Amino acid sequence: MGENEMRGQPVNDEQIQAWADEAEAGFDVPTLRRRGRPSVGDGAGTVVPVRLDGPTLEALNARAKEEGLTNRSEAIRAAVRAWAHVA
Repeated sequence: MGENEMRGQPVNDEQIQAWADEAEAGFDVPTLRRRGRPSVGDGAGTVVPVRLDGPTLEALNARAKEEGLTNRSEAIRAAVRAWAHVA
């Protein structure tokens, strides 16, 4: 058979057949992964752009690193929740 790849990784005929069998059996739609980022909190979120000066951004990044937060968005959400007294 020919060479098959997915995202640069080789895919063998057995895996392709397993995917075909799964598709023919039908998918459980509610359990399928959705495109995009996972939701945060209850329901859909609203994007709120925020501008921060250099020292504030540096402090945010340092605090996020200290607390083991993986990105700025998590740090900003944590800060807003604490300030707004939201769980």
